[in-house]
Amino acid sequence: MAETIDRIPQHRHCVNCGKAFVGEGRFCSEFCKETAGDEVKGKLKKLGLIWVAIVVVTIVLVVFTLGAQ
Repeated sequence: MAETIDRIPQHRHCVNCGKAFVGEGRFCSEFCKETAGDEVKGKLKKLGLIWVAIVVVTIVLVVFTLGAQ
């Protein structure tokens, strides 16, 4: 009753797409590496716009509050 167990080779998962790969690094290909960088840049841009909007709204509220007195 000897069962053979197939072992999965040592591998990593790509940070961008989740695909399993054997090798070094965090990405399975150059395409995934470039795509991940583009996504990060897009998220940072959105975050920057949100911060600018918060600052503008705060300034407008302060001006209207002080101007009402």
